Amino acid sequence: MMNTKISSAPSASSKSNPMPPLQHEAHPPRCRMGVGAALGLALLAACSSPPHQPPKPPPSPTGSPAPPGADEQGPASPIHLRGPARWVPIHWTGLPGWGQDELHTLWPVLRQNCSRPPEAWRAWCRQLQAHPEPSDPLQAHGWLMQTLQPYRVEALNGRDEGLATGYFEPELRARRQPDARFRVPLWAPPRDPALAQAPRATLQASAAQHRLQAIAYLDDALDAMLLQIQGSGRVRITEPDGREQQRRLAFAGHNQQPFQSLGRWLIEQGELREGGANWPAIKAWTLQNPERQDELLAANPRVVFFREEPLTDPALGPRGAQGLPLTPGRSVAVDPRAVPYGTPLWLDTTEPLSPTPLRRLVLAQDTGTAIVGAVRADLFFGWGEPALAQAGRMKQPLRWWALWPRGAPLPS
Repeated sequence: MMNTKISSAPSASSKSNPMPPLQHEAHPPRCRMGVGAALGLALLAACSSPPHQPPKPPPSPTGSPAPPGADEQGPASPIHLRGPARWVPIHWTGLPGWGQDELHTLWPVLRQNCSRPPEAWRAWCRQLQAHPEPSDPLQAHGWLMQTLQPYRVEALNGRDEGLATGYFEPELRARRQPDARFRVPLWAPPRDPALAQAPRATLQASAAQHRLQAIAYLDDALDAMLLQIQGSGRVRITEPDGREQQRRLAFAGHNQQPFQSLGRWLIEQGELREGGANWPAIKAWTLQNPERQDELLAANPRVVFFREEPLTDPALGPRGAQGLPLTPGRSVAVDPRAVPYGTPLWLDTTEPLSPTPLRRLVLAQDTGTAIVGAVRADLFFGWGEPALAQAGRMKQPLRWWALWPRGAPLPS
C-alpha cells in the first residue's frame, strides 16, 4: 500500500486506491500515494469488489496461556467515538492469537515510533525507552499488557469487519535521458501553476513542448503507472556517462484528477471477472492485448509527480505519512480520522488468497486516498518482486484492535 494522512503529509502509500490488492494509490503528502494504499495498491478494484472470504476467525482466542502481567480486571473505559470509528474497550483475552507474535523483535521499531510521540504517548514512550529490550515474546507481551489497554475498532454501526489490502515499493531500472527503449517519463511537479491540475492528455502534450521536467525514464508504461499508484519506488538510474546509482522517487503531488482503478475498468469492459482483477492479472492482460494498453492507462486520469531522494540505507522503507520509515510487515496505512498515526494495532486477517491466519502487532504509519473507514488497512510488504507478489494479491477480511496507554486521554 506510506502515507496515512488524509490531509497533508505525503505518503508512501500514494494510493488513491480504489483497486483491489495493490491498493495504495498515491496520496498527497503523504498519500503512499499512501507511497498511500493498497500495493495498498490502488491498481486493482479492491475497493469495489468483494474480498476473498476465508473462514471467519473465532471471536475469541484459542486458549493459549496469557503472558505474565495480564490485566485480569477488564476494561474500565467507556466506548470512545473518533471520526468514522468506535473504540470499544475489551479484555486482552479478546484478541485472537495474542501471545503468539514475536514481539520482542519489534522493540527497535517501537522505539523509533516513539521518536516524535504525541502528548498522550509521551509518558509511555519514556517508559519504553527506559525498559530493557525483552529477551523473549512472553516478556514483551507481558509488558505491553501492563501498560496498554486494547480497544476494538469498529464502524459507527458496530460492524467490526473490514478490508485489508497490501502495498509495496517497486524496484525498477531507469535512464536519466530517454533512448529507444527507455521512453516513459516520470515527471517532477510542474513549474507552471496552470498545469498543476491539468488532465493527463494536457500534461502529455506539455511534456512534448518541454513544459514538464522528466526526472527519469522507464521502459514500461505499466510499471510507471504502478509506481504512481504506489506513490514511491526505488530506481537504479543509468546516467548519461554510464554510471549507475540507486535512488528513491518519492511522492511529490498529483494533478488533482480523480483516481480510477485499472482493475475496475477491465471488469467493466468484460476483460476480467469480478474479484480477479489483481495486479498479475492486469499485467497478463496487457501482454496479451498490447494494442489496448494506452486505452487502459487513459482510463485513469490521475498523474502523480515525483521528487528524487538519495537511497542512503537500502534496508529502510520509504517514509510514510507519519514521517518515519516504513517497516515491512509491521507498517500499515490507515484512515487517520479513525486511528491516529503511531498507534499500535493488533491485526487479525489472513494471508493473501489463503485461510492461514495473519495475526500480529502493526503500527499506523501511513495513509492512502483509498484507505477510508474505521476497519481498513493497507499493509506494507516491503520492496521488489517478492513484496509485489504478496501485496498484489492481498485483499482479505480484517478485524483489528487499537492499543492505547493506560490512563492517557483517548484521541480526540
